[in-house]
Amino acid sequence: MLEFVVTGPAAPRGRFLCAHGAGAGMASPFLSKIAALLAERDLATHRFEFHYMSERRRSGRRTPPPRAERLTEEVVAAVMAMPPGPPVLIGGKSMGGRVASLVADRLSTEGRVCGLVCLGYPFHPPKQPAALRTAHLERLRCPTLIIQGERDPFGSRDEVTGYPLSSAITVVWASDGDHDLGPRGASGHTRAGNLAAAADAIVRFAERVGAG
Repeated sequence: MLEFVVTGPAAPRGRFLCAHGAGAGMASPFLSKIAALLAERDLATHRFEFHYMSERRRSGRRTPPPRAERLTEEVVAAVMAMPPGPPVLIGGKSMGGRVASLVADRLSTEGRVCGLVCLGYPFHPPKQPAALRTAHLERLRCPTLIIQGERDPFGSRDEVTGYPLSSAITVVWASDGDHDLGPRGASGHTRAGNLAAAADAIVRFAERVGAG
């Protein structure tokens, strides 16, 4: 039985269906903070866990996640399980956003979602810049927001600006941010500031695509 952790007002102007990253579940500090910031901005976040993560918590064994392509139907099932309400954005942190991106066009065409939000997209594995995960992003039609740290080891600003991404994709850069959008101490930026800016960017995107 799919369970959601819902953070936000009872009558939000929009909703964000959010999947977790490969190594941390839906209650991670990063996702909890993003959900709280979006709640302050009148967007509700519905977090859910992939089956492998639920099993990992139940058994205590850190089994690796399946390939992203094998998780896509779990995102579809989560969309179908959403209660009636305001428009829905799909996406998530790192792997969760990547999995959602693989079914975003399908769900958008069906009218089930109005946009995709990726928080730290894993464009390639760390230290493997040639192993790109971008082929489908070149032809993506669903309106998409990617919020990426400028020095993310999964795809830095210098790297990503050279990729031939679809015109449906908007990339917002977290100043000096890593994969969790956190900057270095001497950068003059703060994690709190970067996360607040990310929440603001999601709200602006939601308003643009009709989910806020």
